[in-house]
Amino acid sequence: MTKLPPQKSRFARIDTWVFDLDNTLYPQTADLWPKIDARITLFMMRLFGLDAISLRALQKHYYRQYGTTLRGLMTEHGVDAEAYLTYVHDIDRSSLAHNHSLAEAITALPGRKLILTNGSRHHAIETAKQLGIDHVFEDIFDIIAADFIAKPDEGAYMRFFDKLKIDPKRAAIFEDIVRNLVVPHARGMATVLVLPAHDEGPEREAWEIATGDEPHVDFVTDDLVGFLEGLIGD
Repeated sequence: MTKLPPQKSRFARIDTWVFDLDNTLYPQTADLWPKIDARITLFMMRLFGLDAISLRALQKHYYRQYGTTLRGLMTEHGVDAEAYLTYVHDIDRSSLAHNHSLAEAITALPGRKLILTNGSRHHAIETAKQLGIDHVFEDIFDIIAADFIAKPDEGAYMRFFDKLKIDPKRAAIFEDIVRNLVVPHARGMATVLVLPAHDEGPEREAWEIATGDEPHVDFVTDDLVGFLEGLIGD
């Protein structure tokens, strides 16, 4: 599926390739995000002493309001970020298989390759290692590097551009959350929405469901490897 064919001309000037991590670099049918989501609920159960059903709505409210549940818990309840990140990312990643095709496709892209995530650097490293793609990235910009300002907040992207010396007009970004492409598009990045294959993917709130027709989406694909290979092939 593509909104438009991956026009090489649109990417000819790109020298920086930015990838979200969760549900973007690994299939949205994988079990990693449900595991993390469940750990977030467990963290909140221990924090508030309430049952999961009572806390799920609050968890999702903070996610929508602040970009991450963590930011909401920090702002509203003074939660220690390090303790939270350590707890929620303490998951088994062994279900992920090495993706040699993805590693080769990203390696073949001309220029810098970066991960931009609302998760932790540790989680990104361990997940990329499990996928066999950790060696292809120059750097990882995580929620800590962003001073806990999460995507889709403009401040997260501005910190990213500034700290890693990125010209957004020469950069492309791949994301599974459509609202996280609004600011990149406005700043001149080529935006690619990565959708689940075969209409399968993680549970989404109604407001999160994307069509690919949003004005801030330049391209949409349900096959990241195929899309990238289309950019670098003859």
